[in-house]
Amino acid sequence: MLREDNHTGGGARQVVSAALLLTAALFLLPALVIRGEPLYQRAGPGELSAGEDVQPFEPSPVASTGARDRGKAVRLLNKDGTVAELTMADYLWGVVAAEMPASFEEEALKAQACAARTYTAVLQNSAKHPEADICADSTCCQAYIERSAAEARWGLSAREYGEKIETAVAQTDSLGVLYEGKPIQALFFSSAAGRTTDAVEVWGNSVAYLKSVDSPEGEEVPNYRTQVVLGAEEVKALTLASYPGADLSGDPGTWFGQASRNDGGGVISVPLGGVTLTGGQVRGLFSLRSACFTVTWDGAQFTFDVTGYGHGVGMSQYGANAMAKNGSGFQDILTWYYSGAEVGELW
Repeated sequence: MLREDNHTGGGARQVVSAALLLTAALFLLPALVIRGEPLYQRAGPGELSAGEDVQPFEPSPVASTGARDRGKAVRLLNKDGTVAELTMADYLWGVVAAEMPASFEEEALKAQACAARTYTAVLQNSAKHPEADICADSTCCQAYIERSAAEARWGLSAREYGEKIETAVAQTDSLGVLYEGKPIQALFFSSAAGRTTDAVEVWGNSVAYLKSVDSPEGEEVPNYRTQVVLGAEEVKALTLASYPGADLSGDPGTWFGQASRNDGGGVISVPLGGVTLTGGQVRGLFSLRSACFTVTWDGAQFTFDVTGYGHGVGMSQYGANAMAKNGSGFQDILTWYYSGAEVGELW
């Protein structure tokens, strides 16, 4: 402890010693503070700068400059039919920017980068697009946006968001989601109504790592609850166009039967005009945001009350962000949503 001493007999030496100690303390103080305080306490959500390590005492085992991704090429089929060759790092930047809000927590963005990298790796070993590895259509493969378009959309936040996504991609360099040592079908969607959906309920095939799990997002999600209102003639026309065997005569209030639901409230199946449809089929038929819905008839129109957005299978993006806000790292997020999987190197 430094002290002030104005007495004679060694006073000069004590002043010099004190000065030296003060200089050393001022030099060492920043390092002591940075090493001893977690980064999440020094910055607000989303304020970590590019290259900062999320571990206060030792470098992150996955932090890198993205060298492996930059050595990997991706052939991207654009919406105009042209094929562009990009580095994996540049391609993933465009996917994360298109698929997840850049305002999300860094750990959520890292989880998204890993999921997108894994999805790309799987498609690169398939023949889905003979002329390319993957396309930029989100209804077929993954969404992608060019950097100039993303930055124009972000406006004054362009630099901050761009660097944030660069960090998420670089600090997960080459990492993906594996099950029994192989890359998975890393499906993701926007938001769940309390739980994700087992793949078997949506596509009829059971997948070991695509099981239903709790998902923590809720009312903070934009348009978390939505409504679709249709008249009886609209419902009849849309249904018969796809399912001509349905009997939609008589009272419209009797057209829909009792729905079978999963633990999250999503519709597994529901009778419509005597034809049993999956919740996903009804969702597509009436352009609902998810298969978690209720339907009521008031004598004049049908009202579909819908919660969440997306097919519900795999990683919920808003759920990932909620987990990140609660302190979960990207590995924890990925292994939560993909049951029994692990995070490891893809190349």
